[in-house]
Amino acid sequence: MPARRQLSKMPTGSPGGEVTIKPYLVAAVLALVLTAIPFGLVTARTLRPIQIVVVIGAAAITQVVVHLRYFLRIELKPSSQNKLIALCFAAVVLLILFGGTLWIMFDLDYRMMQAAGR
Repeated sequence: MPARRQLSKMPTGSPGGEVTIKPYLVAAVLALVLTAIPFGLVTARTLRPIQIVVVIGAAAITQVVVHLRYFLRIELKPSSQNKLIALCFAAVVLLILFGGTLWIMFDLDYRMMQAAGR
């Protein structure tokens, strides 16, 4: 009769190694909190717009770190070159997404203001 697996354990693929599900739950809770904070600030309008943008940016950066650390298991150890490359790739993707979003938004604002005759 095969042994039952514990629900709190998940196989890792390595023989005999197991990882608990606790880090994934912690990461999910952190991700939800880091998503709810900006939404709450925007809907409540308790801060000035520039302060809200700063908080949203900080929450986004923190959420990227949480995802890299807990979900992708990337640690900042100097011994792993592949993980450093993955981290640099994530940073480049974020810069492209952020820069592209700003470019599109400012271009749309410029075009709409020209169409409105302002």
